[in-house]
Amino acid sequence: MRAMLKSKIHRARVTDANIDYEGSITIDKALMEAADILPYERVEVLNINNGARFDTYAIEGERGEICLNGAAARLAVKGDIVIILTYCYVNDSEAGNFNPKLVYVDARNAIIKTKRAVGITTL
Repeated sequence: MRAMLKSKIHRARVTDANIDYEGSITIDKALMEAADILPYERVEVLNINNGARFDTYAIEGERGEICLNGAAARLAVKGDIVIILTYCYVNDSEAGNFNPKLVYVDARNAIIKTKRAVGITTL
């Protein structure tokens, strides 16, 4: 089994940070659906502005919302650009042809394009 990228929300803009919330990242429900992210699923967040990388879990939010909650709120500020990733385990025999879901958004976190990545060619 290999851990493979399952989905990516590329260059989402943080709309808020709430240090007093229990924890997690709030993500626009439509983005979660497009990226095949379930509520409470583990996600990895990469902050392009400051280089922070951290894991948390996703909860559904309102249209355009990307809000870091709890301790994660210390790792980004409103306006930062983030990449949100999920992973899954795939059998070695299937890994070479596995295609993750990629979701691209604009400055207001509206979906501008989705696609499946091209599979990996194995030697």
